[in-house]
Amino acid sequence: MTLLITAFAAIIATIAWYNVKADRKLGTLALMYWGASLMWLVDSVVEYIEAGAEFFTPETADMINDSYLGLSVVVLGLIIWTVVLLVKDPEGKVRAALSHK
Repeated sequence: MTLLITAFAAIIATIAWYNVKADRKLGTLALMYWGASLMWLVDSVVEYIEAGAEFFTPETADMINDSYLGLSVVVLGLIIWTVVLLVKDPEGKVRAALSHK
């Protein structure tokens, strides 16, 4: 489930990046999600090698935990992306708002 959730987030971020005419800000988010998807893919392959056919019949509790972990990764990626945008402040809006006091 973690792989599916992060892969869907990566696909959605990539489509959004492509439709906004290669906006660099969305590219960062897409790359973070593709990196997470690659990490979960490697984890799934290793788990399949270790567990064999049992890998395809997970318990319900394991699926719920994996879903929660996948959603947590997506939310954490959004939080990190937001912090990066606020620190870089590419359009100077944060700096203007803070110096307007």
